[in-house]
Amino acid sequence: MGQRGDGPIDVVAFISSQKTEHNIDHITSCRALGVSQSWYYKWKNRIGDDAPTARQRRRADLDAEISRLFEASGGTYGSPRITRDLHEAGWRVSENTVAARMAELGLVARRRRKPRSLTRQGKRPAAPDLVRRKFTAVAPDVLWCGDVTQIDTDEGKLYLATVEDLFSRRLLGYALSEHHDAALTCASLQMAVATRGGNVDGVIFHSDRGSEYTAGRYQELCGRLGVVQSMGRVGC
Repeated sequence: MGQRGDGPIDVVAFISSQKTEHNIDHITSCRALGVSQSWYYKWKNRIGDDAPTARQRRRADLDAEISRLFEASGGTYGSPRITRDLHEAGWRVSENTVAARMAELGLVARRRRKPRSLTRQGKRPAAPDLVRRKFTAVAPDVLWCGDVTQIDTDEGKLYLATVEDLFSRRLLGYALSEHHDAALTCASLQMAVATRGGNVDGVIFHSDRGSEYTAGRYQELCGRLGVVQSMGRVGC
């Protein structure tokens, strides 16, 4: 057993688990591991009932890995995210089990908070309101409307940006992100442009005056595409 590097307690626990879990007798396990039966019984008697079972050892290993993942996330991961990470690492465990172990360990995920300054970098003056709350259009690709919606999840907040044609009320583009910024609204606009084949010169795009629409990055994208921005107050 020297090459395994396991201590006597580990070896005894393994041999015992083979009998209880797989009905492999002690003689066979001792022979396979290169230890004598007398050695096994000597250590088994010495350890007594204190030797951890395979199930207890697995639970201890699972608790350690759950704690590691939780700490690595800064205390923000809940049981769904930790379960996914465990599956990727090869663990076979249910989300209910992970949630129960986290409760036992006192691990409660806290919501992530995004610094407000991140959503206001590059902010420029708002565009004029060209719509005046008349949310109708006489033809396709005359007037589009955009919005950002906050979605609360177990893992924290997500943000959904959408682009809609106000003639047909068709959803042309959308994007989902953990970040409430211009990258999100740019992605949704680019998807809408692709949906329309790439030529959207002269389209009026109406939104509120949120920093993700007044950001320099977003306004520059609109300029390159020929999209005319229109902005109303909260609620458009």
